[in-house]
Amino acid sequence: MSLLVDTSVWSLAFRHDAEASTQAVEVLRSALEGADQVFTTGLVLQELLQGFAGPKARSQLIERFAALAFLQPDREDHIEAAEVRNTCRSNGVQIGTIDAVLIQLCLRHDLVMLSTDNDFRSASRHVKFRLWSGAA
Repeated sequence: MSLLVDTSVWSLAFRHDAEASTQAVEVLRSALEGADQVFTTGLVLQELLQGFAGPKARSQLIERFAALAFLQPDREDHIEAAEVRNTCRSNGVQIGTIDAVLIQLCLRHDLVMLSTDNDFRSASRHVKFRLWSGAA
């Protein structure tokens, strides 16, 4: 299985102040140990960097993410992400722009979204992308 890991899971995995042994984090750890391929994109990296303080944490995060397969959305991805967001909105589901791009990347690259964010579950009722079944 190839995973696109959302910021929500990475944030849990990097937390030092609380128990971060959720099922999603365990799936991520297993994937990183070689069970699955893990993908990321600049949007997720940026969200994580915005949440970490200090140059040491920044450097460690950048170094860790350098080993991951990196996806860059192109023009068509942004066009299709707008359609994802519009489809959700027309069905009464509000998702953010970044979430729509992540869903589009999953669709384009046949990836499973690993997330604990309920917005993806709501979107999956109207847009047919592969969402990790253990998502909350």
